[in-house]
Amino acid sequence: MKFASYSVDGQGYYGAVTETGMIPLSPEFPQWPSLRDALVAGGLDALSDAAAAREVTHGDVSFDMVLPDTTRILCVGVNFPDRNAEYKDGSDLPKHMSLFPRFASGFTGHDQPLVRPPESPQLDYEGEVAIVIGKAGRRIQAADAYGHIAALTICNEGTIRDWVRHAKFNVTQGKNWDNSGAMGPWIVPFTDAAQLDDARIITRVNGEVRQDDVLSRMMFPIREQIAYISTFMTLQPGDIIVTGTPTGAGARFDPPVFLAPGDVVEVEVNTIGTLRNPVKDET
Repeated sequence: MKFASYSVDGQGYYGAVTETGMIPLSPEFPQWPSLRDALVAGGLDALSDAAAAREVTHGDVSFDMVLPDTTRILCVGVNFPDRNAEYKDGSDLPKHMSLFPRFASGFTGHDQPLVRPPESPQLDYEGEVAIVIGKAGRRIQAADAYGHIAALTICNEGTIRDWVRHAKFNVTQGKNWDNSGAMGPWIVPFTDAAQLDDARIITRVNGEVRQDDVLSRMMFPIREQIAYISTFMTLQPGDIIVTGTPTGAGARFDPPVFLAPGDVVEVEVNTIGTLRNPVKDET
């Protein structure tokens, strides 16, 4: 079962995704105004049961950022071995993971445009798997980490490259431009370790493969990410961890190849689906 946040004629809903359209569920669960509310309440099974008894009533929909009211998004940077080499700074593989925050305002939904701002032409793509926490925890052991995941989704962690270099110790300002990235199209309940252990990320720009790697090659696996992050902060249901992108982002080409209006970016994860976004200039 897959669940999405979407709009029809300007009205917001969440519901179950089928091959023929959406089964709206939000009207049936007023106690959970958003999909995130349902997830935080442990309601994904209830949504699945409800969807099984209902039919598609929404065909032509507009996808929203899948959890638009999420309050905490943490991103893991430089998490594949080849990514560290891309920086060409001679540094050894890091001892600890790099982390930075992103905010929901920086993400749009599936099939919605990534927006290139007038302040910079350096809009770049980063295909990633994102996990959504379903069970709170502090100092979680790596062996127990998967038990704290409720769902998975896909992230295009769009970046304005020159703005990540505006300061010495952070990248926040280059990572949070409105609608510079995307998240979705849906969440998939996490029920089997293979959904992560066997996951493969492929990013295409205009049909050309730019990124292609498997999560099993991460320097800091997702179990370790949860353990490390929960050491310094209590992870809460609804928190999102964006787990790292493979080599092949546009900034690492020689010369760099950034996104331009008219481009289409697809991030495919074999265990989740495909997130697709066109690119346009801000107007």
